[in-house]
Amino acid sequence: MKNLNGKKILLIICGGIAAYKSLEVIRLLKKNGSSVKTILTNNAKNFVTPLSVVSLSQEKVYTDL
Repeated sequence: MKNLNGKKILLIICGGIAAYKSLEVIRLLKKNGSSVKTILTNNAKNFVTPLSVVSLSQEKVYTDL
């Protein structure tokens, strides 16, 4: 990934099987200096937990749309 130092990213995670890959995306974005905020749909919570997302992103996870 390019240098993303200081960039603010909003990642919206939906309820598909690829949702589990979002954890790796968050990890890589944080590693490259980005601030990552996330929104999880209700169905996304079937694939990833808000706790796992918040532990990687170190930001509040929004689940109530």
